[in-house]
Amino acid sequence: MVPESPDMKIMTEAPVRAPSSVPVDDAVLPFEVAALDLRGRLTRLGPALDDILTKHDYPVPVGKLLGEAIVLATLLGSALKFEGRFILQTQTDGPVSFLIVDFQSPDRLRAYARYDARRLKEGQDSGSLLGKGHLAMTIDQGGDMSRYQGLVALDGGSLEDAAHEYFLRSEQIPTRVRLAVGEEWRGGDGGKHRWRAGGMLLQFLPKAPERARQADLHPGDAPDGTATHTVAEDDAWVEGQSLIGTVEDVELIDPDLSGERVLYRLFHERGVRVFTPLTLRAQCSCSREAVSAMLKSFAPKDRAEMVKDNKVVVTCEFCSSVYQFTPHEAGVEE
Repeated sequence: MVPESPDMKIMTEAPVRAPSSVPVDDAVLPFEVAALDLRGRLTRLGPALDDILTKHDYPVPVGKLLGEAIVLATLLGSALKFEGRFILQTQTDGPVSFLIVDFQSPDRLRAYARYDARRLKEGQDSGSLLGKGHLAMTIDQGGDMSRYQGLVALDGGSLEDAAHEYFLRSEQIPTRVRLAVGEEWRGGDGGKHRWRAGGMLLQFLPKAPERARQADLHPGDAPDGTATHTVAEDDAWVEGQSLIGTVEDVELIDPDLSGERVLYRLFHERGVRVFTPLTLRAQCSCSREAVSAMLKSFAPKDRAEMVKDNKVVVTCEFCSSVYQFTPHEAGVEE
């Protein structure tokens, strides 16, 4: 056995520095707490989120809910290791009947919500806005590759609850998620409200698989009196859950508090390592050519019915861009 030289030891140690105090918006910051076998991602959204939400002038409760969905999509979609898409979508019977967030790796975001303004009431939380239905999370690798989709039932709970249920049932990885959305008031030029959001995903990924074991899911049809299967949680994961449970919404969205400072406050006693941030931007994938191709996919009768005032007008639901075509350009037969 060759003893390790001092120089070799220095080379293998991770560099240590103070956490940056400079806030970075529209980015996902991956991190690791090796002492607790924890890995995670921290999202901070500012201008990109504001751009998406203000294009539709959503009521505050709807904007907040869609903002939560966008944060969740960035936390999950940023883990893709290939050029593809992560699509988060809800269909429910609540006032907000439809949400969709389209994350195209490595950095493009677009999102849209459909809601019934007559059913919106003061004081509704995200669970009552969604109601009952399902949450679908789709990974599209493009080309001839097959899609992967996970479904989670929504029964009056929040998007955080749904994410926890998804990881419990589908991925079987101990996971905790925090989501926060709010409005920031900035003075100057008459003042303006701007949307901000933040979120954190924390996972327990020990090298020994047995340390990450979870209790079996309830079968649903077990006889009365059947003992519930239980597995003691690992002490490291208990500590990790306790720490993420102390994160306050204001810390996740504070424009003057850097993500690195948030992570340092949580994990400095154990040591936290951050990796290169992944930048995000709001950008729709619609174009005149794409809309034209979409129109030509309709049956001739359907295209003819779209003509109003001798033109066909299509508005993108995601970014509100308006495309106008003559009947001839839209493929309407004379």
